[in-house]
Amino acid sequence: MSGSSGAAVRTCAATALKVTARQAAHRPPGTGTGAAVVGFTNVSARPCLLQGHPTVAGAGNGSPQHNVPLSVTRVGSATPVRVAPGGRAWVKLTFVQVQGEADGYCVSGADPVVYPTLVIGLPGSGAHQVALDDGQFAECDNKVTVTAVSAAKPV
Repeated sequence: MSGSSGAAVRTCAATALKVTARQAAHRPPGTGTGAAVVGFTNVSARPCLLQGHPTVAGAGNGSPQHNVPLSVTRVGSATPVRVAPGGRAWVKLTFVQVQGEADGYCVSGADPVVYPTLVIGLPGSGAHQVALDDGQFAECDNKVTVTAVSAAKPV
């Protein structure tokens, strides 16, 4: 893909991205996090491309090397998204829901897991440790469904 100057637009480098996460407005019924929207902001001075489905791992604060990879189910087609300087691209993560109050439970019988942070990886754009802006990631069964990178902000 080429920019307005005719120069090729390259994949966003890890250092070109600031990554944030918030709870999604639309999430599965029940308690716990359920779904999160992850935003990738281009903090560089040049446009760049993001594409694909993220990898996702649960991690503690400050320990991205000691993470637990989650089983990822991909939804949606992956097409390149051109991100202008200061622009954003998005993915939505949906977790197997933690049920009940207090410590909660998993319908499957597995133990619920709470991660203070996740490590989100994108093809060619590195891995990024991110915390929710308003809580922690609570999930069951070490599974997550992910959308492909999109220019449209999911809800």
